[in-house]
Amino acid sequence: MNLKNRLFRGDCIDVLSTFPDQSVDMVFADPPYNLQLEQELYRPNETRVNGVEDAWDKFANLDEYYDFTKRWLAECKRILKDTGTIWVIGTYHNIFTVGKAMQDLGYWILNDIVWIKSNPMPNFRGVRFTNAHETLIWAKKNKDQKQYTFNYQAMKMLNDGKQMRSDWVIPLCTGSERIKLNGEKAHSTQKPEALLKRVILASTKVGDLILDPFFGTGTTGAVAKKLRRNWVGIEKEQLYIDIALKRINSVEVSGENLSLFTTPSKRDRPKVPFGTLVERELLRVGETLYSQDRAFTAVVCADGSLQANGYRGSIHKIGAVLQGKKTCNGWDFWHCEREGKLVSIDRLRTQYLREYYGLEVETI
Repeated sequence: MNLKNRLFRGDCIDVLSTFPDQSVDMVFADPPYNLQLEQELYRPNETRVNGVEDAWDKFANLDEYYDFTKRWLAECKRILKDTGTIWVIGTYHNIFTVGKAMQDLGYWILNDIVWIKSNPMPNFRGVRFTNAHETLIWAKKNKDQKQYTFNYQAMKMLNDGKQMRSDWVIPLCTGSERIKLNGEKAHSTQKPEALLKRVILASTKVGDLILDPFFGTGTTGAVAKKLRRNWVGIEKEQLYIDIALKRINSVEVSGENLSLFTTPSKRDRPKVPFGTLVERELLRVGETLYSQDRAFTAVVCADGSLQANGYRGSIHKIGAVLQGKKTCNGWDFWHCEREGKLVSIDRLRTQYLREYYGLEVETI
C-alpha cells in the first residue's frame, strides 16, 4: 500500500486500521482537545471569542475520550517503525489523558516539550492564569527501543550553538500564515509552521514518512514537503481536505541539494583514531597539547597516546585524569598551538576527513 504523500478521508481509527505494520518513520498527532466552552465567552470590548465549537471536538465524557485516545494511539504504535517516534500535542484539557493512554500502551516518553506562546489569548474573565502554553509529548514505542532519530546537532544549530531546551517560545499562527475563509479562521486550532519545522527537523531524516492522523489544514504536509520529507494524512472534513491539498500543492520545491536539509552529525563521520593524526603528521610526536585555558598540558606519543604527570593513556583518559573526572571528550578538550593560537584537535580531524574522504562541510 503506497502511503507517501497521500491524504485519506475518513475516521482516523478506521483508516489507520488499513495501514501496514511498521510503515511510517514518525507520527505527529494534534488530536481533538475536548475543550468545549460551557457558555459563550466575550472579550472586554464585547466581541465574541471564537473557541473550539467544532463537532469533531465533542465527546460525551472523559471515559469516552480516553477510549478514543487509546484506540488511535494503539494503531499508531502498530504502524510506527521500530526505529520511529511519536509526537502528540495538547492542552491541560487532554494532555494528561493522552499521557496516561500512551503509558498504558507501553510507549516510553523521551521528553515533554512546552510550547510557550509568545502571543497567547488572555483569560478574559480574569478568574485564572492566562493559558500561555501547550505540551508536546515525544515518545518511542517502548522502553527497550534502542534506535530512534534525534538530530541533536540540528537543534543545537537552531539554538545559536547551545543545546536545545524543552521550552520552545514560538508565536501562535497569525497573519498571512493563518488560513481564513470569509474573514474567519478556517480551522480553530491551526498550528504554526515554525513548531512543525522544529519537530520534523529534530526527529526525522530526509525522505522519511511522517503520519498525521488529524491532518486539519495540512500544516504537517506543507512543512514535510518544504523539508524534503514525505507525509501521509487522515482527515474527516472535506473542507479541510480541500484546503490542505491546495496548500501543499502550492509549496514550490526547487533544487536537489538534499544536504541543505540535513545537519552533519559527528556520529555520522568516518571513525578517525587519534593515532591517525599522528601517523599523518598532522600532530608531531613530542608536541604539547593544551586544555583551552592552558591549565593542563600533555605530550603526544608515537602510538597515539598522551603522556602527562606520570600518566599515559588515550586523549579521553588523560583529559579525565588531569581534571579529576570520570570521563572526558578528548576531541573537545585538547588543543594544539598553530601560529600562536590554540586550535581544537577536532579541527585537525575535520581537516583529515576533508583531505582523505572528500567531506567538505564543517559544522563550527
